[in-house]
Amino acid sequence: MPIKMKAGVLGATGSVGQRFILLLSENEQFDAAVLGASSRSAGKKYQDAVVWKQTSLLPGESKDLIVQECKPEFFIGCNVIFSGLDAEYAGPIEKSFVDAGFAVVSNAKNYRRVPSVPLVVPTVNSEHLEVVVNRVKQARSQGLSKPGFEVCISNCSTAGLVVPLKPLQDKFGPIRFVAVTTMQAISGAGFSPGTPGIDILDNVVPYISGEEDKMEWEAKKILCSVNGTGDGFDLLSDDQLTVSAQCNRVAVSDGHTECVSWKFTNRDKVPSLEEVKQCLKDYSCEATELGCPSAPKHAIYVLDEPDRPQPRLDRNRDRGYAVSVGRLREDPIFDFKMTVLSHNTIIGAAGSGILIAELLAKKGVL
Repeated sequence: MPIKMKAGVLGATGSVGQRFILLLSENEQFDAAVLGASSRSAGKKYQDAVVWKQTSLLPGESKDLIVQECKPEFFIGCNVIFSGLDAEYAGPIEKSFVDAGFAVVSNAKNYRRVPSVPLVVPTVNSEHLEVVVNRVKQARSQGLSKPGFEVCISNCSTAGLVVPLKPLQDKFGPIRFVAVTTMQAISGAGFSPGTPGIDILDNVVPYISGEEDKMEWEAKKILCSVNGTGDGFDLLSDDQLTVSAQCNRVAVSDGHTECVSWKFTNRDKVPSLEEVKQCLKDYSCEATELGCPSAPKHAIYVLDEPDRPQPRLDRNRDRGYAVSVGRLREDPIFDFKMTVLSHNTIIGAAGSGILIAELLAKKGVL
């Protein structure tokens, strides 16, 4: 059995950090070797520092690891750093790791809008990783040490949206307008402050702070192209892609459901409904083609049942790395509409981070 690469996890006691640890315990390429958290937890065994909230048991290999402070000197030897830190703390901590030469894959929002930082959904725009690949290769060609870099994971609701939009854009040309209404799982709110049970039980909360703005902006970066110099991105403008999002919290444990309508830019060659369905069925992502261990068999599953996808039935498709699409039909205002389901803590968060790292390893920069 090949020796696993060493991974560090920042924010290891939080919701996303726990999911990183759980997924890494099942991963054949990376091992959760160093766990970092706040000074309150540092020095304790992980099992004593964490309030474990996952539906699977705490992995045995992580129980006795001593939690470290989130400082680069405690993570020497790690090939990659996964950050599950809250945005309130992530900015300076992640920067210190990048400055120390680490590869950081972050779930926090702090650097998503930085022009040189890739914002990646690994089954959608893995080609954006070439920006950091080029940076590392250039440094090596000059005899320099490998530079640190950061890659950001998208917002969880954005991930579900862009996975089916990507193949449609590639095959039928630009998409001009998108309207999306989300029904988002409570796990997306984290543990603290999260969504109190009394607020969500028998209820729908029609507001998630900052969520709509993230969806409307992030899609423009994820669906754009790498620029001509290979060091940044040609961000789509509002005149090229307009996204209108309405986000709701619902009483579902895991799995974000999204009702999406869209309109193509090219009015001369609007595809048929069958062509749209076949396009989604045929889509294959680079992670799958390269044989990344966590890659889904199919990035998109098109479901024909009239009442699917559903979170309980479809969120774990291909271990949560695939997106399910159903209720594909023509739209009287836009061109088409569909219902999309994605696992918000796997392809929408920690799982995306691990798959990004697998892609970086395949590209030779870890």
